[in-house]
Amino acid sequence: MSQTLDPTFYRSPAEAIAAPPERLAYVAAYDPAGKAKDAMAVIDVDPSSGTHGQVVGWSELPTAGNELHHFGWNACSSALCHAGHGDHGQPLERRYLVVPGLRSSRMYVLDTKPDPRNPKVVRELDADELAAKAGYSRPHTVHCGPGGIFLFSLGGANGNDGPGGVALLDHDTFDVIGAWELDRGDQYFAYDGWWHLNHDTMVTSEWGTPPMFENGLNPEDLLGRRFGHHLNFWSMSERKLVQRIDLGDQHQLVLEVRPAHDPGQTWGYTGVVISVEDLSGSVWMWHRDGDRWAARKVITVPAEPADPELLPPALKPFGAVPPLITDIDLSVDDRWLYVSCWGTGELKQYDVSDPANPREAGSVKLGGIVRRQAHPGTPDQPLGGGPQMLEVSRDGRRVYVTNSLYGVWDDIFYPQGVGAWMAKLDADPDHGGLTTDPGFFPNGDDFRGLRVHQTRLQGGDASSDSYCHTR
Repeated sequence: MSQTLDPTFYRSPAEAIAAPPERLAYVAAYDPAGKAKDAMAVIDVDPSSGTHGQVVGWSELPTAGNELHHFGWNACSSALCHAGHGDHGQPLERRYLVVPGLRSSRMYVLDTKPDPRNPKVVRELDADELAAKAGYSRPHTVHCGPGGIFLFSLGGANGNDGPGGVALLDHDTFDVIGAWELDRGDQYFAYDGWWHLNHDTMVTSEWGTPPMFENGLNPEDLLGRRFGHHLNFWSMSERKLVQRIDLGDQHQLVLEVRPAHDPGQTWGYTGVVISVEDLSGSVWMWHRDGDRWAARKVITVPAEPADPELLPPALKPFGAVPPLITDIDLSVDDRWLYVSCWGTGELKQYDVSDPANPREAGSVKLGGIVRRQAHPGTPDQPLGGGPQMLEVSRDGRRVYVTNSLYGVWDDIFYPQGVGAWMAKLDADPDHGGLTTDPGFFPNGDDFRGLRVHQTRLQGGDASSDSYCHTR
């Protein structure tokens, strides 16, 4: 690659950890009612700044009703692992945010370079282009990768069914190239995806098709064990499914996948939202077992008994609050795993220096269906929602959390409202432990009445880069 390389492309996890810390965070903000235009909020996360913890930029999208989800960078450290990425005369940079609308199937490309605090929309891709060229709808997760920008999508071309799968976008023009898969085998449900680049393997997870989530949660789908419960393993070079692992149909909604950052390793974690047998949530570890992949449960988080009078209608019959594990994140040094328990309002930290035997090392409580734990910065303000989307800084010292899951599902579990808030937790990457920063709490009107979901950090973060070298 002959171009000048972006200094935020790191050859190894150690280089990423040692690089200068983030100064800005980008947060997707959306109106679940589809009336106000969605936006990208920019948060000052520089502790030396006079506006630390404040919204310092607001880039409004041209439309409403997008339900913005897991956006990502056009380019990242994975560009150092493969050829043919951006070799068209322009410097390759971590510059553009590619932002998918899970409900609208529209996508927006925002340029952060001219003014990082005020990204500008430079490209819109409509639902018709994604459907016509790739056969997909409901784009959810974006990862920069080999051959293009990978777009993990939940719906088929008509938006009403599947199979969901992976579309490729051109690295430079952002045009939809087409579907990535050549042979999908029995895979039908889709959600998240990531990879072990040095081992020619991509891993994808499963939620459901648009009719199963867009209009709320149908208890018959959950209790009937109809949501996704597999991990799917693909050959990246052959673009085909090579193995599926069924975690058991009691384990419903297999969401985020987080492979080890060390490119020499072949293990990772996925979170399962709920067990229909006991309402627990769980985390599973996948790993190589000879020439096959294997997975086993390594963390179980039990439901918490609760007075039915304090529960939303959907949970009253059970007399308990499920943890609802909706996000997990693995620190860049592969030492700490963070687990969002959105239902009980808790973020858990696990020491995974022995990946097969996680040990809980820290916990912070914020919000929760029953607990409604206040933030220390506003101790008299009960919180709706709970730690949901989370992002870990490259150096492992800061964890950022936001509180909205998905508009219509927010309202099922938090009928009194989730509001909008973002918190920062300080982590000890050497010994473990978490504390909430009382001075960092953008919330409510700071987000102009919108809810907040995914966060990306300037210069990269723990869930956006793959690395080529161990040192």
